[in-house]
Amino acid sequence: MRIFILLLFVPLCIVQGQILSERDRAKVVNEILEDRFNNLLPSLMDRAEIDMWVVISREYNEDPVLKTMLPATWLNARRRTILVFYRDKEQNTIEKLAVARYNVGKSITSAWNKEKQPDQWQALIDIINDRNPEKIGLNYSDHFGLADGIVRTDYDTFISHLSNVQKKKVVSAQHLAIGWLETRTTLEMQYFEQLADLTHKVIANAFSSKVITPGVTTTDDVVWYLRQRVTDMGLETWFHPSIDIQRSEEKLESHIVSFSNRSESKVIQKGDLLHCDFGITYLRLNTDCQQHAYVLKDGEKAAPDYLVNAFKDGNAVQDIFTSNFKTGSTGNQILLKSLEEGRDKGFVPAIYTHPLGLYGHAAGPTIGMWDSQGGVPGTGDYPLYENTAYAIELNTRVTIPEWKKDIRIMLEEAGFWGENGFKYISRRQEKLLLVE
Repeated sequence: MRIFILLLFVPLCIVQGQILSERDRAKVVNEILEDRFNNLLPSLMDRAEIDMWVVISREYNEDPVLKTMLPATWLNARRRTILVFYRDKEQNTIEKLAVARYNVGKSITSAWNKEKQPDQWQALIDIINDRNPEKIGLNYSDHFGLADGIVRTDYDTFISHLSNVQKKKVVSAQHLAIGWLETRTTLEMQYFEQLADLTHKVIANAFSSKVITPGVTTTDDVVWYLRQRVTDMGLETWFHPSIDIQRSEEKLESHIVSFSNRSESKVIQKGDLLHCDFGITYLRLNTDCQQHAYVLKDGEKAAPDYLVNAFKDGNAVQDIFTSNFKTGSTGNQILLKSLEEGRDKGFVPAIYTHPLGLYGHAAGPTIGMWDSQGGVPGTGDYPLYENTAYAIELNTRVTIPEWKKDIRIMLEEAGFWGENGFKYISRRQEKLLLVE
């Protein structure tokens, strides 16, 4: 029996009750967006010392930042959409303007009357002239792709319309753009916790006898179960999931096999150690999760102690890593300190954690890459700020004498760094899932 038959026996009510309708989702997205514009953006502009932020995009070629600012009913920009945010710190006000033919939702007001001023660029210059900002931030960046959203044509055209004095005011809005993308509000975190919990529930169903029949079900069957389950809930996965196997008679694969070149259709057998990599998008938030399961052999009621203990090593490396989170420390500083402490305690760790939020691989401090364990120039030099979320992604290699080989315990869970320290957004896996 293949997976398409097994799917019929997985009830939709498992997690369906937690998912809002499209109309209700739109209300939540717009509520979150209004809160972010009014209560978060002013402080971010003050922190970045930018009093005017200009974000320019054209339809179907949107700046990644602008996409996160569109209301729920705008799936794309329209024509050329220019947003202007002007912060008057002394008056404690913020203007949210669109040099466009339309209001952009309820938060951003149209500031262009084409009948009075046919030239959209001149309308933008008029706004700048009227407010005379000290700095004009544009989204360009050497290291952060998500903060490098202005295209060459728009940049050149905008600069050509500025006076010589205004040109000297143009600065990279890199830190402002990253701050906007990485900072999570209290309202967002309420839904983020639900999404992380939902992610765990879907994985638990995938790694169960409801989906897996040893000797029959393949890794690719489980991958497509995950994709279909999320689609049936009316949601999306932001990357194609993966399932891989570690077993006693097979050598430990190169680390790169965990990311590509894996066999897509290995039959799952009793005694296998399974691993998944899976993430869901909901309410513009994204999860990224890796967990393990053990397929029980005949007569077994629990995983072997050597695998249980190996999994505990993975949790121990997580604890070492998250204990080194400190506001103001860079990603590279956190990485190197954690690796050193882990090795001193006898572990063989690798850490490759990334920010998590409005994008899966989001903006913020990169804390290692799987092939850059000595630090990551640029993105790894960015500091840790409070009210930010991360995919706590890492592994540790463990020798299993019973299998006469090493295995990797590969874990990834959504975590939050705030004024009260670190916490997992939902919870973390602390014991192997069991497939009977």
